[in-house]
Amino acid sequence: MANVGIIGAGSWGCALATVLESNGHCVKVWSIVEAEIAMLKEKHEHVDKLPGVKLADTITFTCDLKEAVGGMDMVVLAVPSPYTRSTAKSMAPFVKEGQIIVSVAKGIEEHTLMTLSDIIEQEIKAADVAVLCGPSHAEEVGAKLPTTLVAGAHTRQTAEYVQSIFMNEVFRVYTSPDILGMELGGALKNVIALAAGMADGLGYGDNTKAALITRGIAEIGRLAVKMGANIETINGLTGMGDLIVTCASRHSRNRKAGMLIGEGYTMQEAMDEVKMVVEGVYSAKAAIALEQKYEVSMPIIEQVNKVLFEGKTAKEAVKELMLRDKRMEHQNLKWEQ
Repeated sequence: MANVGIIGAGSWGCALATVLESNGHCVKVWSIVEAEIAMLKEKHEHVDKLPGVKLADTITFTCDLKEAVGGMDMVVLAVPSPYTRSTAKSMAPFVKEGQIIVSVAKGIEEHTLMTLSDIIEQEIKAADVAVLCGPSHAEEVGAKLPTTLVAGAHTRQTAEYVQSIFMNEVFRVYTSPDILGMELGGALKNVIALAAGMADGLGYGDNTKAALITRGIAEIGRLAVKMGANIETINGLTGMGDLIVTCASRHSRNRKAGMLIGEGYTMQEAMDEVKMVVEGVYSAKAAIALEQKYEVSMPIIEQVNKVLFEGKTAKEAVKELMLRDKRMEHQNLKWEQ
């Protein structure tokens, strides 16, 4: 049995708490919002963000960050990506040397272009930082539906420890040393999911969705390889797998926000309607900055940015994508003649 602190009491933090508790671990969940902790203590259910999923009486809740971090065998950092740096900075005084911190959010910091694990390592020098991600909606994890993720770390030992802590009969965990590829796949798929949602909002069909998913993973792969990640990672659970689930699922906040934009909402109106952090909006500008820095072509992500921040309509963006210059699908393939 391990003592695990979960920093962030949103839908994902609470869903992971149910996984860890069912594995026999001692789980403590933290939130900075006192009203949220009061609700969880009273109801043992997040009635706003994860309704219907009861949290066991053995799971405890606190607003005391030192209590949730200090002395824990492992800490799961589950706050939305825009709050990763500030939360990590607050956690730092309570982290012991070599303590494992598992990042489970998805995003890229806009002004630094850093991944979330890089941010945590910068703010918490003592931490042994790992990543857990893959195609996994909190609603389905909370309902104990079969789900598969990947634990990434700098060492096999840490990755396998995280794997052993989380894995059970409905929650399968693989391991990987390619943290960068995992995080790029997890962050950039949210931008593509906004595009998929826009297509749904415009009333387009399965053909359009398949094209966006396939060409979207090509864009993510070009950038990831240029940055030093492995294409196998992008073609796996944390790339293609995560992209499929986020583009297709009714649970996806990014798809829902995109769908509203396709129906005519502004970006801000769509975010207000979703009522949860839409990670793809925060990652979109960072993705464009990375495209320019590494000199790769990412036309779908370019058009998403124009719709989000430059007033372009989703319909105009799709038309421009369809009318781009003719080209081969795979540039490295050779003709017989």
